[in-house]
Amino acid sequence: MKKKSIYIATTFDTKSEEALYIRDLINATDLLVTTVDLSTKSAENHFDSTISAQEVARFHPLGEKSVFCGDRGKSMVAMALAFQHFLLSRDDVAGLIGLGGSGGTALITPAMQALPIGIPKLMVSTMASGDVANYVGASDIAMLYSVTDIAGLNRISRQVLANAAHSMAGAVKYSVPEVKNEKPALGLTMFGVTTPCMQAISTHLADKFDCLTFHATGTGGMAMEKLAASHLLDGMLDITTTEICDHLFGGVLACGPDRLDVVAATKIPYVGSCGALDMVNFGNPETIPTHYKDRLFYSHNAQVTLMRTTKEENQKLGEWIGHKLNACEGEVRFLIPEGGVSALDAPGQLFWSPENDAALFEALEKTVIQTERRRLIRVPYNINEPQFAEAAVAQFNEIWHKK
Repeated sequence: MKKKSIYIATTFDTKSEEALYIRDLINATDLLVTTVDLSTKSAENHFDSTISAQEVARFHPLGEKSVFCGDRGKSMVAMALAFQHFLLSRDDVAGLIGLGGSGGTALITPAMQALPIGIPKLMVSTMASGDVANYVGASDIAMLYSVTDIAGLNRISRQVLANAAHSMAGAVKYSVPEVKNEKPALGLTMFGVTTPCMQAISTHLADKFDCLTFHATGTGGMAMEKLAASHLLDGMLDITTTEICDHLFGGVLACGPDRLDVVAATKIPYVGSCGALDMVNFGNPETIPTHYKDRLFYSHNAQVTLMRTTKEENQKLGEWIGHKLNACEGEVRFLIPEGGVSALDAPGQLFWSPENDAALFEALEKTVIQTERRRLIRVPYNINEPQFAEAAVAQFNEIWHKK
């Protein structure tokens, strides 16, 4: 069996000293190290790296000339793509450390995102103390703030880089032991306003399944779907689809336009529902777009404001979801909670509106082409009532046994 190696990736024309410092520290732990140069200034780079920039650049779909084109911005984008292809061609990656500023971080993290969940990924970056959502995506990338710029070794950078080296060495040396006879893994989506439902579903299924709950914050759904696409999930109970509201209506916890596509691509057993489709998420009140100023809002906390969806918006939601479900040929059940789609959408609560919900439910029924394998199921309860959870579990058990 081929021995695996820890990869260190950076632009050696500016950060070779730091990369070699980390290399030597990891070598001292008796682990293998492969250094990768991602410099883009010239095709004639000759630095002390295991893999040269030229070797990486050849993995660009259009060849190394696309990387060494003389335009720094275009070169960085091209090298990012080449590095992603290069890394996916390797079968010996035990872990990956990246070193970079803003450009280097954008160059290295797409390849990190492409690696499977579980392979240690550590990005030492000057950008790590800010908004790192685009760098991390739906992956398990750890970001370490470099404190000083990554521009030579000093009393601060030595300590930070040593911590990075030893963290990676520890992650590789002390990997999680494999568990035999693991239960099938299920992906579940939850929001604060659907918590009782998902807790009940997890309790019902925990004896037979490993229930992985994802917070429906945009990246939560992306992470779940990435696992499904990697065949690391055996089924999905996607009860909380609220990220679609934010995608369509400008909220801050949006999924991407490819939400639900993985269900069609993998034919994974799928039970979905309308969880929290009554709300669009914004930050504090000052961040809400002015064209929404006359809407119905609920202050979830000082930093989160929820906006009730309208009939028109619910119709669009039903149509959008319906078209996605129509592409699915596997076993799909989508449950309609007639008693409300969240804790706020219940009798006596601020977002309770049977009329608005009806627009959503009717749009789903008009759009979804129902078949023996693709079905809408009305359930006469609020999404958080025990009977709804029982119905969802029953539907999932039914399609699971059809596998």
